[in-house]
Amino acid sequence: MRILMVHNYYQRWGGEDESTEQELRLLSRHGHEVRLYSRHNNEIKAFSLLRKGLLFFEPTWSWKSYNEIKRILLEFQPDIVHFQNFFPLISPAAYYACAEIGVPTIQTLRNYRLLCPIGWLFRGGSICEECSKHSLWRGIRYGCYHNSRLQTASIVLMLKMHRLLGTWQKKVDIFIALTEFARRKFVEGGLPASRIVVRPNFLGDDPGFAETIREYVLFVGRLSAEKGLTVLLEAWRDLPDVPLKIVGDGPIRPWVEGYIRRNRLRKVELVGFVPLAEVLQYLRGAFLLVMPSMWYETFGRTIIEAYATGTPVIASRLGAMAELVEEDETGLLFNPGDPGDLVAKVRYAMEHSQEVARWGRNARLVFERRYSADAAYESLMTIYDMARGK
Repeated sequence: MRILMVHNYYQRWGGEDESTEQELRLLSRHGHEVRLYSRHNNEIKAFSLLRKGLLFFEPTWSWKSYNEIKRILLEFQPDIVHFQNFFPLISPAAYYACAEIGVPTIQTLRNYRLLCPIGWLFRGGSICEECSKHSLWRGIRYGCYHNSRLQTASIVLMLKMHRLLGTWQKKVDIFIALTEFARRKFVEGGLPASRIVVRPNFLGDDPGFAETIREYVLFVGRLSAEKGLTVLLEAWRDLPDVPLKIVGDGPIRPWVEGYIRRNRLRKVELVGFVPLAEVLQYLRGAFLLVMPSMWYETFGRTIIEAYATGTPVIASRLGAMAELVEEDETGLLFNPGDPGDLVAKVRYAMEHSQEVARWGRNARLVFERRYSADAAYESLMTIYDMARGK
């Protein structure tokens, strides 16, 4: 099968980019002819002043992406076009190129961008669904995207225009949500329920169950407000003797460094960004993974990475996390935004090592059944066949 994968890379490498790369490798490994059409936000740095001025309209309609994808479609003649992320430089114009050539399109919903200008349903330190449940104009009022009303207005224009055109209803054959929770949110937001299927993320290369000495608790993720770093570090003020490693980088790294220093959290180590192979090594040595996110994670790749190594998870009882972590089976859930409850759950785990070992074994079994490369490939082929009418 010939597959054209379409993805817009952000300036900071993240879970969406990693998932796209794993999807490409999975398909190539099974003998499919795969081509990637990508754009990268670093392109913007080289734009002229005029080009940057016109960037306001790029998320709504990119003629560059439309023409390039149309040319690739005519030359490559794919059976399927699979979109991972179109924002901001590719734009929904690419769907129209596919429709003109008559190639089925699939869109994986890796964030909440079709419902919310910033894609997180999160504002001011808490969940926000005003744009999805009331009006997109509220996002402009708050300047949600990069604290800019102008940049937010650019995204609102894209969403409003393509809702009026019926793009999501007419130009996308199948949407892939990563969890049932995310699927419900998109249906509430107006996407056609009959064309949203659930297919979780997966881990392409199995690191294997880790029979190692586990000596610390681990956080892995972007260092930003919605990831719950405030909750995590406040909890660790009451857990001074529990080693914690923080793996990741992001906009609030200076604040994290300052908090650790001011509060003399000597057992907390800020590792910084490391590639996936090293993340898995850190997981192999972790007693627990903690995921204190404050937003509706569409999935949470680090949870299945932990499961693959037999590492149980303590996560916020919120969104996809509450769906992925099975209470007292693969870990524990705590009340979102409540450092005291997180402390209680970590202490319970530290005092019940046999239970934690059982959670880890269960987590590994869940990974093998739901999140392995074999399971992912089978489900993807089923979806591709659906899109092609087979």
